Amino acid sequence: MPAPSPGTSPGKTPGKSPGLIPATILTGFLGAGKTTLLKRVLSEAHGQKIAVIENEFGAENIDNDILVADTNEQIIQMNNGCVCCTIREDLRTTLADLAERRRKGELDFERVVIETTGLADPGPVAQTFFVDDEIAEQYLLDSVLTLVDAKHAQTQLDQRQEARRQIGFADQIFISKTDLVDADAVQALKHRLAHMNPRAPQQAVHFGEVPIARVFDLKGFNLNAKLDIDPGFLDADEGHGHGHHDDHAHHDHGDGEACDHPHHHAHDDDVKSFVFRSRRAFNPAKLEDFLGAMVQVYGPKMLRYKGVLHMKGSDRKVIFQGVHQLMGSDLGPKWAPGEDKGSKMVFIGIDLPRELLLQGLEQCLV
Repeated sequence: MPAPSPGTSPGKTPGKSPGLIPATILTGFLGAGKTTLLKRVLSEAHGQKIAVIENEFGAENIDNDILVADTNEQIIQMNNGCVCCTIREDLRTTLADLAERRRKGELDFERVVIETTGLADPGPVAQTFFVDDEIAEQYLLDSVLTLVDAKHAQTQLDQRQEARRQIGFADQIFISKTDLVDADAVQALKHRLAHMNPRAPQQAVHFGEVPIARVFDLKGFNLNAKLDIDPGFLDADEGHGHGHHDDHAHHDHGDGEACDHPHHHAHDDDVKSFVFRSRRAFNPAKLEDFLGAMVQVYGPKMLRYKGVLHMKGSDRKVIFQGVHQLMGSDLGPKWAPGEDKGSKMVFIGIDLPRELLLQGLEQCLV
């Protein structure tokens, strides 16, 4: 493959087998409404059987309210057929245990939702699905959902890096408690979130009322599928990337240019995104060396990065994505006759050396 693969490929493993169990990571800072959203998803009559894995350090446990029975068993069946369990040893063990019990017919579920604690970085949770072969052969990571509390988010984002990381990782952002703040505050928050992660659509939610279609099968980690749905998803600076229709969509600021909005100057967030684009083809060997070196040094700060690449000598698009130190690529569709060939890559990370990355990528072009 003409592209980097230090570690297992996030772009490759998923989607190969129809029998994989889809998994969703639900994250968000303390009090953002994760449990409220989960309760709604679990109690709604959608006919889906869902297994929920809870990190038991959570401030409030789902069990207390909606579970049928309080037992010492780690896995509890709910009255609508869903299953709930807490993480015993580590996530890997819990996932493997659930899959085995499903194979044996002891448990019946179609998908898994993992609720992280409010202080968790979703990165290591996402990596579990790629690093571990046994898990990668049984599960398909679908997306990371991040809940944001409109009333407290600005303070949390100012003070807590975990909150900012959760935004950087998101495939979909849900904003809760918008009824507790005025419209200008909501707008300022949306604007800030879009600066941090332009590729995650934003949606206000009221008491966890979210259509199931916005929660499941988002294919955030399956780049081919994402491109089929929305070819403009990488056009972060052309207004396609936001998903919310506000003023931000019409005045995006090139690749990381400054923004002159008065309400934005107060926040110079360490989680930022920028886009690299070029019409020239990449030299595959140079690109592999450069990205490999960048990932060695900056991997922990690289939250999500993905792109469509124009490689010298290939008549097909190369689809590339990564999480922290793990990256991989896959061959996408052929370039259509007359289609403008070019590469677009979006990087979301913490204090990434933007100029170094952009210049380095420039030097990998033919």
